[in-house]
Order: sequence, then C-alpha cells, then structure tokens
Amino acid sequence: MMEQGSHQNPSASTFSIAEEDHTMANSLRFVINKDPRVTFCGYNIPHPSEAIVNIRVQTTGDHASEVLKDSCHKLISLCEHVRNTFDDAVEEFKQQKKAQQKKASSAPMDTSE
Repeated sequence: MMEQGSHQNPSASTFSIAEEDHTMANSLRFVINKDPRVTFCGYNIPHPSEAIVNIRVQTTGDHASEVLKDSCHKLISLCEHVRNTFDDAVEEFKQQKKAQQKKASSAPMDTSE
C-alpha cells in the first residue's frame, strides 16, 4: 500500500492498493464511511486492466492512515463474523438433515396395499 498525502494535512490522504478490485474497495469504503471521524471516503480504479485501487480518506482531524487501519481491522472482523455465522448455519443444516434421514429410515413402512 502506498500513501499519497500531505505532511501538513495528515487528515486527508489517498491510498493506492495493488492487486485489489471493486470487491475489496467497495467493502472498505462502506466500513470507512461508517466511522464518525470520516467526512469523505471514495475510491476509484484508474484503469480496468490494472489491479490498483485508489481510496481517498478525509477525516475530521484524525490521521487518515489510522482511520484506514482501524477500518481494515473492522472489515476483517466483519468478514470473520460472516464466515463463522455461515459455517454454523451449514453445520446446523447438516445436523438437521442427518436427523431427518435417521427419522425417515427408522419410521415403519406402510405395507397396507
């Protein structure tokens, strides 16, 4: 990651992130914009054939790099939560399916015909 900002105004910087695309950039933009210290956050991809994302962060006075770092940690936590919730739901589904199959195999067969 490369920061393009001013030493006189650390509350506004643009960060260039290599090997990323809209998926990560839009997710990070969303998390950054939820931070009350942020006045503006946006991103662009300079050219579709290059895997580079530019994220602009402007804050109310805090260092933009700190806000970006905090937001990256929040995004990681959010992704971990989604993954854990998904894994739990898959495991619960498997257990329910196994219980249904066990119940179906142990039920007496109707041979009244």
